[in-house]
Amino acid sequence: MKTTKAEAREFQARWQRVNAAEIEELRRMSPEEKLRQTAALMESAGAFGWDKSHAEEDQRVRERWNRLRKAFHAA
Repeated sequence: MKTTKAEAREFQARWQRVNAAEIEELRRMSPEEKLRQTAALMESAGAFGWDKSHAEEDQRVRERWNRLRKAFHAA
């Protein structure tokens, strides 16, 4: 099913409203609540296995990006 320009604009407008509401919510949130949410996210990382080091993989990704930058003459 193909999306029309009008549907795409409506979709974009809805997400802009969602983003604006989220920004406003974050502005009203106390620093303590932000800290609690951050702590909860950090704690949940272990459940997903995101607390393990991936140094080798990180290095391969960096090398790949550097090759791409060189190939496209980027800084």
